[in-house]
Order: sequence, then structure tokens, then C-alpha cells
Amino acid sequence: MAKAELKTNKRTEIEDSSSLKGTLASVFFLGIFLVVTWVSVYVLFVERF
Repeated sequence: MAKAELKTNKRTEIEDSSSLKGTLASVFFLGIFLVVTWVSVYVLFVERF
């Protein structure tokens, strides 16, 4: 059976190297695309009605 090692003297540092700016921009572009698509379909429906 393996022994569990206790790490009490080592300090763990958490680095925030991941940036979510690209994700936020992608979500905004996707949302804008969906809104434009739905509005276009609605306008097309209203004009043909």
C-alpha cells in the first residue's frame, strides 16, 4: 500500500494565466449572430404575411 505524502512546507501558488477575454468576445459574437438571424427571419415573416 502506498504511503500518502503530506506537503506542509511547500506553498502552492495559483497563477491566473488563462484569460477569459476571448471567451467573452466569442459569446458576444455568437449572441449578436443569433439575434440578427432571429430578427431577419421575423422581418421576412412579417413582410410576406
